[in-house]
Amino acid sequence: MDEIFERLNGVFRDFFDDEDIELEPETTADDIDDWDSLNHITLMAAVEDEFGIRLSMGDVSGLKNVGELAGIIEKKIRQ
Repeated sequence: MDEIFERLNGVFRDFFDDEDIELEPETTADDIDDWDSLNHITLMAAVEDEFGIRLSMGDVSGLKNVGELAGIIEKKIRQ
């Protein structure tokens, strides 16, 4: 899971052009400037590209925090 968070950190830093982002499992969209509903879609596409997975609308629509996203990624890359 540490590797997933490390890679997610890179995606978020690149996407939001902010090297100060440090993701924690409880990080939410409210914690990151510019993470709104429009950016969310493009951000999830960047996450898909990084991990070579596809996220369904059901996967991402109910996410509460980055920890849940990491859990979904972990399940998908093990399949």
